[in-house]
Amino acid sequence: MTCFLDVPATYRLVADIGVPRFLKELADTIHTDYLRWPDFDKSPRLACHSSVGVIELMPVADSNLFAFKYVNGHPINADRGIHTVMAFGALADVHTGYPIFLSELTLTTALRTAATSAMAAKALARPDCRTMALIGNGAQSEFQAIAFHTMLGIEEIRVFDVDPRATDKLIANLAGFPRLRVVRASSTAEAVRGSDIVTTVTADKAYATIVTPEMIEPGMHLNAVGGDCPGKTELHADVLRMATVFVEFEPQTRIEGDIQQLPGDFPVTELWRVLRGEATGRVRADQITVFDSVGFALEDYSALRYLHGLTQARKAGIQVALIPPARDPKNLFDELATLHTTTGGAIEVDCEAMALGQ
Repeated sequence: MTCFLDVPATYRLVADIGVPRFLKELADTIHTDYLRWPDFDKSPRLACHSSVGVIELMPVADSNLFAFKYVNGHPINADRGIHTVMAFGALADVHTGYPIFLSELTLTTALRTAATSAMAAKALARPDCRTMALIGNGAQSEFQAIAFHTMLGIEEIRVFDVDPRATDKLIANLAGFPRLRVVRASSTAEAVRGSDIVTTVTADKAYATIVTPEMIEPGMHLNAVGGDCPGKTELHADVLRMATVFVEFEPQTRIEGDIQQLPGDFPVTELWRVLRGEATGRVRADQITVFDSVGFALEDYSALRYLHGLTQARKAGIQVALIPPARDPKNLFDELATLHTTTGGAIEVDCEAMALGQ
């Protein structure tokens, strides 16, 4: 049988644990897996693009577990009343290929993105950072705010979105965090001015220049999250040129990140090398750093691994018959006939006969 964690079960897990703790534990899991970076079989995600969005598959594996995520990005969906980003994913046993865990990843993607952002900022931003500009106040903004408040001690968030209703929503949702001061800004420039960290998490599929060079101040760390596919950027190219740029998986970020605007030899450093002590991160207080984050499959592997552990410890999720039984592995056709005739035409599942993978 395969363990299945649906949306209600995931929401219950997160609610029981609490968003701040969940983010911190997830970030710790991602950090642990980043330290094992060379152990993973990695590749850029497979993407199918259209004029209005993208659908992607994101695979990664180590010697024991294979993981993949299905995810889309359709900014136009907000006007249709459905999510702009939707995802699900699975873990499988590398030794048998058997799928052991299937999970929702829409909520979890927002959580793992915020956890990764905060993990990277802990390695790259100044340790005395207390203010952050949050540009783009959509579906992922609360998670970013809570992650930076919880993990980096950010005390003030300066928020701006071209849609004031999004900012209204964000301010209302953060009201439960009284130690986090939320300040509404009238423009990107006003939000960025004087901020220690700048997080951009916008949705439009366009070559945008949301943050421009004149907004940059010495010592800033920029967490560029929204530019995550070809033809979609957030930072002016000159912002990148004046900064030290860090990425997740360079071959993927060259295609999808803000650095797609620059020549292929523009220097970047993969974050895992900093976390493992093989490369330097920030070396000066006045240095400008950029985490050009597009999301990478290893982060989803970590999220799935973390969720699977929670489901086992808390007896969450349900067991589903995703794979047919294997009474005779060479006779799949007979399984169809057996299930049909023994149930009088109604297909039922003998769970004991499908114990492989439990």
